[in-house]
Amino acid sequence: MSLPTIVWSLLLVVYLVFFGWYTSFGGPLSAEEVDHYVALLAQQDGSPEDVAMLRAFLESDTGDDFVMINVVEMRDRPEAVPGVGPEESSQEVLDRYMAFMWPALVSRACHPVFFGRAAAPALDVWGLEGAERWTVAAGMRYRSRRDLMEIATDPGFQGPHEFKVAAIAKTVAFPIDPWMQLGDPRWVAGLLLAVVGLLVHGFEGHRRAQRRRAVDATA
Repeated sequence: MSLPTIVWSLLLVVYLVFFGWYTSFGGPLSAEEVDHYVALLAQQDGSPEDVAMLRAFLESDTGDDFVMINVVEMRDRPEAVPGVGPEESSQEVLDRYMAFMWPALVSRACHPVFFGRAAAPALDVWGLEGAERWTVAAGMRYRSRRDLMEIATDPGFQGPHEFKVAAIAKTVAFPIDPWMQLGDPRWVAGLLLAVVGLLVHGFEGHRRAQRRRAVDATA
């Protein structure tokens, strides 16, 4: 088997593994799954309004990925909750929450698609109170609603979530679906792997041509 064939085969395997990890194949949530997740939220003392909004969100599942838009104002000082030291900043406390979240997110191919700190107070606010001041904004890509609910209903999530509440003064989070981005990692990964394969293929072709010229020169 030639080197290009081996390389192309390996690159194809790598891409298929990445595509399989990054893409949701589970389809929309079933009615039984919706009832299961709604019941778990209700057990966590979710308000009737929260439960109703969650049910509507889950019942509209497309089975595809979506992005959660988050706008956050950090507290000047974190709330005094168990586990928070007197000298810790709100960012340090939030980092402790994210120490749980990052492994749960990345293992499910969930990641930020944008993140930034506020450059100024809100320049255009109408129809709501107290929305002039924000600290950061981010868009978090979730592979599926199922992945989001698996994270949110993990029993280990409740403890770290207290750190989020202690660090954040106010927040707005809402999902967008459908959505699009110009640099979908599945396309980017495919193009990069194709470039690697073409480089190896070209290098091997060049080396064979040199060998043929060397043989012809000695004939």
